[in-house]
Formats: sequence, structure tokens, C-alpha cells
Amino acid sequence: MTPILPGSTIGIVGGGQLGRMFALEARRMGYRVVVWDPAADSPAAALADEAIIASFHDADAALELARRSDVVTLEWENADVETLRALEAVVPVRPGPGVLEVAQHRIREKDAARRLGVPTAEYRAVGSLHDLHAALAEIGVPAVLKTARGGYDGKGQAVIRDGAEAETAFRTVAPEGAELILEAFVRFRMEISVVCARSPSGEIACFPVGENEHRGGILHSTVAPARISPELAEEARRIACALAEGLEVVGLLAVEMFVGDDGVVRMNEIAPRPHNSGHYTWEACPVSQFEQQLRAVCGLPLGSADLLRPAAMVNLMGGDAGTGLGRAGTADMMAVPTAALHLYGKAEARPGRKMGHVTALGDTADEALERADRAWRALGSEVDGGALARDGG
Repeated sequence: MTPILPGSTIGIVGGGQLGRMFALEARRMGYRVVVWDPAADSPAAALADEAIIASFHDADAALELARRSDVVTLEWENADVETLRALEAVVPVRPGPGVLEVAQHRIREKDAARRLGVPTAEYRAVGSLHDLHAALAEIGVPAVLKTARGGYDGKGQAVIRDGAEAETAFRTVAPEGAELILEAFVRFRMEISVVCARSPSGEIACFPVGENEHRGGILHSTVAPARISPELAEEARRIACALAEGLEVVGLLAVEMFVGDDGVVRMNEIAPRPHNSGHYTWEACPVSQFEQQLRAVCGLPLGSADLLRPAAMVNLMGGDAGTGLGRAGTADMMAVPTAALHLYGKAEARPGRKMGHVTALGDTADEALERADRAWRALGSEVDGGALARDGG
């Protein structure tokens, strides 16, 4: 395959912060960028060469993106699959619509994992309250009821701890007729993730395993390397590679997993794009996850995914530090050794919205996490004139 070289134009479906960081890397390497997003003020549009402002269901916008691009990639996995199929008929789309079809649907996602020999929690498809009671009888409680489509950062799901909670959970998660999935509750000691890249030739490179902490269903921090045994880390990489190869991903695949109390590593979710838990790669690896995405979708050799130094990342939420602009704590944050600040250029801050992140390096994972946490606390120390929300917003 002929590689797509600097000077070419890369189209991005989605204009959020992941697209913004991809655009930064692409422009550094001499590529042009065109972003397709409904919002005129999206974080990526501010850094792109061109922007197409239109609904993701707009077939004309998809064709316009194809006309302007040499290859198209994704920063948002919930784009309309059929629209992307039409786009793919004109220009390479990487990863392709088939991968999105799996990643957008939790039942297909789990079915694909099982087909590829990847462990998951026990699960059942649920289409009615009757189905839910039958699934609970098989799986038991506690269990987690989720929408099969949509939902992120803890939205679209409910924990059922007793059979008497089934009807309330069913009505809360989705209206009658929605596709749902019931998953057995996994008792785990750690949440981890791996960002894996795969090129059109089948070359694969996995970044180090990240150890994740979620607060309120939203990722709060990631530290790499994860503080797990080499055997568990190797199993996590095996799972990521199996999914990337089995789904024939071209681009990035982020795989979120649980390390169970029983020592089993189970896949939880996948995302065919850069991932919040991979942000540490910008400072800690020879190439960032965004440069690796570019290399993969352009058919270039993948870069080294080695960890040069232990690293940690902490998210800045709207409840932590507002937009992050003009923060009085910025100087204190910058005084933390190795600390780096990334702001996403979002004009409106609100609790639960990712506004940026801080990273830090250390001689150990513990030291890196302590520094990143200190930087986060320094930047968010005067939110709305009050104390920092210690739960991360």
C-alpha cells in the first residue's frame, strides 16, 4: 500500500478534544486537517485547516469531507455507520464502519470478544422487563443493566443489587422497547486499559497498560505502568492485540478491562479511537497515541510504544478548574516537577465535562501519580472562589 505522506489532507469525524490533539500532531508533521462536526466552535475546528459544520447524519457533508480528504479517521465512535459507508465508497475510512458497528453496540461488542477468545463478564440481551427477570435468574445479583447503544461516563446504566430493584432499573435506564444488556457485576481490584495501534499491513503496537481510577463513572486518573504483575500486563496486551486483529482495525483501538478479584482479566468496553487513558503517552512515550493514530491510518510504520518513564494523567473537569483559562493556580501547577498542562479550548465549563488534563512523570508510578495529583489540586484550588471539589467533579 502506498503511504499517505505529509502534505496530504486528513479528515476527522468529530471535533472534540481528541480531534484537537490529533490535529496538533498532524499539523506538526506537515499534514492538512479538515474537521466535520456540528459545532462551529468545536475544540478541533480552532486548529484545523478547514471545518465542515453539519450534522453527522448529513450525507452531503460526508461526501464533502470525502472530496477534501485523502483519508478519514475518527475521534468519535458514535457517528452514523451508514453515512460512513457512503463516505468509505469515496475515500478510505480508518477504522472502518464495520468496527464502529461492533463498538457502538454492547451486545455485539461482547459477542465479538467471546468469538475471539477474550473473557468478559457474563451477559444477556434484554428487550423487556420479562427478559430482565429471566436474565437476573441466570446471572444473579448484583448485576449492571446498561443500554446496548449510547451511554458513556457512567450514563445509561444502573446497578441492580436485589431482584426487587429490577423494574425501577428497567424504567430508569431506557424506555420500553430499547435494547439493553445485563452484565454480571465484576468484583475487581483494578480497572486497566490498553491503547493498541494496527496498520493496514497488520503491524500492531500496544502502549503500556494504564491503571485507571474512575469517580462518579468518569475517568479521573491513569497511571502507567499499571501496578500489576508482568503476567497480568502481558494478558492485557494479548487481549488488546486479539481484538485489534480480529476486528481488522486500522487505526487505534482502546480496550478497557477489569482485573478481577479472581485474577482474570476481562474486557469491559472498546473504543476505536484515541482514549482519555492514553493521554500520558504525549509526555511519556516516543510517539503519542495521536501520532500513532496518524501513522496507522496513513499506512506509515508504527512508532515505538515503549514507556520512557513512569507517567500519570489526571482529568480536569468543569467542576475542578472551570475552563482552566486565567486560573490563579496555574503558576503553582507549573512548579510541580515534570507537570504538563493540556487545555481543550472549550468555552463553557460544567461539572462532569472534560476541560483538560495534567500529566506528570516520575521515577516510579507512585511518584508520577503523586505529582499529577498535586498539579491537579494546584490548578483547581480556587474554583468559583471556593475549595476544590475533592471528588473530581
